[in-house]
Amino acid sequence: MAGKPGIKTMNRHPAITVQEGSTNVYADLGYPDAAEMQRKSQIAAEVARAIKARHLTQAAAAALLGIDQSKVSRITRGQFRGVSEAKLLELLTRLGRDVKIVVGPVRRRAGKIELEFG
Repeated sequence: MAGKPGIKTMNRHPAITVQEGSTNVYADLGYPDAAEMQRKSQIAAEVARAIKARHLTQAAAAALLGIDQSKVSRITRGQFRGVSEAKLLELLTRLGRDVKIVVGPVRRRAGKIELEFG
């Protein structure tokens, strides 16, 4: 009944402020180890994709990877705290993925780590 004289309408949804984030949600949330967490999340996502591509159950993946099924479950749900980047990369190789690390010189700035999945 908006627009009729004598009837007030209230906006039930106050203005929502949207702030554009960076490309790293962990940095946006203020985590001190944001770059590492971003990399680990990307690797964990690739582990989950590899398990799905091979049509493995979590139990079968656990047997192949040499870890507990509960750890497979946590990793595939993005809960990778306590799992090193090196371990996640090792899991990828056990799932039939090649991992290539390239080290090169950098000038006038700190080095960075980038991941690229083919």
